[in-house]
Amino acid sequence: MTILDICRPSTSILDQPMDLCCRIFPCLADPGRRSTTCLKLVLLLVHLIYAGVLFLFDEDLIEKTKKEPWYTALYLLLFFVTLVQYFATSVSNPGYVIEAMKEVNKRNVVHTKTPETSNQPASSKNGSFIISIEGNQTGKNVAGSNGTYWSKLVAELYPPGSAVRTWTCSYCSVEQPPRAKHCHDCDKCILQFDHHCVWLGNCIGQGNHCQFWWYLCEETAVCIWTGFFYISHLKAHITSVWWQDAIMILLLITLAVCLIFLLLLLLFHSYLIVTNQTTYELVRRRRIPYLRAIPERVHPFSKGICRNLHNFCCSLGLERIPTPQEIEEKSRPYTCSDLATCRCC
Repeated sequence: MTILDICRPSTSILDQPMDLCCRIFPCLADPGRRSTTCLKLVLLLVHLIYAGVLFLFDEDLIEKTKKEPWYTALYLLLFFVTLVQYFATSVSNPGYVIEAMKEVNKRNVVHTKTPETSNQPASSKNGSFIISIEGNQTGKNVAGSNGTYWSKLVAELYPPGSAVRTWTCSYCSVEQPPRAKHCHDCDKCILQFDHHCVWLGNCIGQGNHCQFWWYLCEETAVCIWTGFFYISHLKAHITSVWWQDAIMILLLITLAVCLIFLLLLLLFHSYLIVTNQTTYELVRRRRIPYLRAIPERVHPFSKGICRNLHNFCCSLGLERIPTPQEIEEKSRPYTCSDLATCRCC
């Protein structure tokens, strides 16, 4: 028996609990998803600690709850809705290019499908559909014709003369519409890619950017309300029990730092919404081919504040790259007549 044989059983014993967890929860087998799950649990635990300490130490809040239960009920409702919104956003669909391509191909196949189809199911790989047709067209691969629907749609969104290779993803070979980007964390192309949120473990894109903004609003409101409770308790009982005050002061300082970060993030994304931009476009503007030649003060996809808000809330379709004439119009300085006619809206 060697030293390796002696040490091997102890290693396997340590690995058994993790193997059992991976079998019960398959998502934990992936190290990336396992770390994301741990972050979610940490965030949930932090919320519960703040609420638990508040109701454990603040006797005045308990008395106020007995007299005015609606006030505490509203706080707990907001607290619960925020947590639900967090987990809902973490599993939401950011808008995958491959799914949009399949939907376009499927819709066009239904319109052009002949009644002489076979009973064989269609197979797909990377959004290309292969359909077997009986008669003289048996075994004909129409994936190319299906691909032209998406290719034609994407080509119409780019300026005439643009090369296909400029909008084809080099990782998954999918033709990307404007504002889409391949996320290396998700290994998928995302429509109107904004960023990949580590705390959510999910991409933020066209499909869930609005949901993400509402989560930021709710989280900010919870932090402000919780901070108000903490400050009220410290003002009334600052010299009662020193160790309780020390804990609450430490939590309040941490809460203040988080609140500053949340407020800045909320204001930043609100600015992106009213100007119809994404974080990726703002940060990497000089590296994006179709934005490189546009002046930085010009927002090429902006259609006015009101329409930007409407499109953001409703996630309306794909956006084409504006023509040079439209860019020149957007770069024109505002005049008094423009303000009177609400050009900015």
